[in-house]
Amino acid sequence: MPERGSEVVLPRLARLAVRGLGYFTWPLKIDDYLELITPLWSVVERRGRIERVHRETEDAVTVFITPGFRWVGHKAGQYVRIGFDVEGKRQWRAYSLSSDAARPDGQITITVKRTENGVVSRFLSSSQAAGSIVTLGSVEGEFTLPAAPAKLLFLTAGSGVTPVMAMLRSLSRRGDFPDALHIHSARTHSEAIFAADLAALAERHDGYRVIQRATSEEGRLLPASLDEVCPDWRERETYACGPGGMLDALQEHFNAAGVPERLHMESFEHMLLTGAIGQGGTITFAGSDISAECDGATAILVAGENAGAVLPYGCRMGICHTCTGMLTNGSVRDLRTGDVTRAGTEIRTCVNSPDGDITLDL
Repeated sequence: MPERGSEVVLPRLARLAVRGLGYFTWPLKIDDYLELITPLWSVVERRGRIERVHRETEDAVTVFITPGFRWVGHKAGQYVRIGFDVEGKRQWRAYSLSSDAARPDGQITITVKRTENGVVSRFLSSSQAAGSIVTLGSVEGEFTLPAAPAKLLFLTAGSGVTPVMAMLRSLSRRGDFPDALHIHSARTHSEAIFAADLAALAERHDGYRVIQRATSEEGRLLPASLDEVCPDWRERETYACGPGGMLDALQEHFNAAGVPERLHMESFEHMLLTGAIGQGGTITFAGSDISAECDGATAILVAGENAGAVLPYGCRMGICHTCTGMLTNGSVRDLRTGDVTRAGTEIRTCVNSPDGDITLDL
């Protein structure tokens, strides 16, 4: 099943031409011939090539990718779904783009933090990644900076700095830095992604100030302390990205101050509900011979993957709808809210668990 957005949409005449050429290339596909010229060309999907991998910290890397045929472009702050072929399996992940949308070399970058059990993050941190061909899915996300306001406040933590880095690079290229304060937190200074880049931006642009904090030494930034570090925060357009707990606290603080419209957020963390879980059950994937046992605290997507099913997904946090499928039998419970959904409804497999035996048509 192709990832949403990865397919190349050709004009009608081009589609007819491709269909006609297919008769001459059969039993091979047109792509088989195009790959002899360059593996980045395809009439069925968008591709890219990993050119190099740059280490940012001990556990984070920036991956430089050259997009191929009909790349749609992106806005600073958006994310892209990318398919990686790892150990013979296509693995889809959604990553924020850390590059300016108008790099002179046309490359795009993603910045990935390695996780202990992360199949893709471990692959990208290895020496095998450079030269690999990847599939580029759709570019999405509303966490963008359309025009620079007079005053900006950026609040980031951990890998949440990634989409904001794209915004900062875009502002720097345009020479359009307003009055911008950026407070970035990492567990230690050595783990701070883009520490040197942020410092260099502050040196280059008078309008940009950055405060880099180590939470192991200073503790987490509390919303109540904004009055001290940024007294005019109520007047600034604020862009925040980080763990769910941080964003929840900020939202509550901005609501209490009567300026919720000033806060724009992006979360890298999916906060699951604790306590209200389904009873679990057997998941049957219609049209396949694969079934999976799943407890009530595990997402259907995870249980299916553990059983060997190749399932579509994107953000893995209930936002993008890539993993949507039709629940044809049984009921599921949303791991975030506890709400129960019954058969005959489309569900997202990344945020629901079975509430008894279910059948799912993807």
